[in-house]
Amino acid sequence: MNDVTSLERIQSWVESEGWAAILAALLLVVVGVSPARAESPEDFFRQNCASCHTIGGGRLVGPDLKNVGQRQEGEWLVGFILNPQARINSGDPYAQQLLDEARGVVMPTVPGISRARAEALLTMIAEQSAMERSEFAGSKISDRPFTEDDVRMGREIFIGRNRLAAGGPACASCHTVNGLGGLSGGRLGPDLTKVYERIGSRPALAAWLQGPATTTMRPVFAGHPLSDDEILSLVAFFENAARAADDDSTVPLLNFFLMGLLGTALALAILDGIWRRRFRAVRRPLVDAS
Repeated sequence: MNDVTSLERIQSWVESEGWAAILAALLLVVVGVSPARAESPEDFFRQNCASCHTIGGGRLVGPDLKNVGQRQEGEWLVGFILNPQARINSGDPYAQQLLDEARGVVMPTVPGISRARAEALLTMIAEQSAMERSEFAGSKISDRPFTEDDVRMGREIFIGRNRLAAGGPACASCHTVNGLGGLSGGRLGPDLTKVYERIGSRPALAAWLQGPATTTMRPVFAGHPLSDDEILSLVAFFENAARAADDDSTVPLLNFFLMGLLGTALALAILDGIWRRRFRAVRRPLVDAS
């Protein structure tokens, strides 16, 4: 009897409230029962910060963050993390010092950052700084002299002749380097001829390649990371490209322009050959008739 009464009450509620109320109630149940797992500060740092910073492993593109809380007060650090460009634009001398030490590379505002997440990151950095060796001390890359085989392998990887083990796209689909020949690579991303000089060291460039932090490259390589051997070969290629770079970086662009111009002229010549007889077949009778 009680079951029948309960069913009647449910039926009456559905009829009075409608299906929208039912769906809303189910959504509240799902959210309440299985809340999304919050991303840990360690995972966030690994995905967004480790390509430019270490904790106890020395400078990369940005400074080593070991004991950063002892070098600057917490509120200043939170503000800088939330909006680095605004802090630099304010004329803050310490922010300008960081910019100068990074060779003019401005730290981007990290997607998804918030005050709570910035504070959690600083707490995590302090904990990692107290360890004998932080898990973010950075990866090791060989300091041996690169060989011609290293450079050749890096070039093959860059142009896509050797496919990346994890299936990522070839560098040349978006970037170029002096001396590639042909169409000289892509133009979506910056010219990487002197990327080794801009970043400044093997470890820094290797860290960047291990976890690219740009908004374009991050989603592309998140599921297709480079292997250690691929990174070593690419660093060798970039180091060699920077050393052999010609001051005239307009040559690849000029070649690209000339090849485009030649292709356009060839296409117009072909179209002219195809349509010449058809055009005359219409025009000649009209001229003769007049």
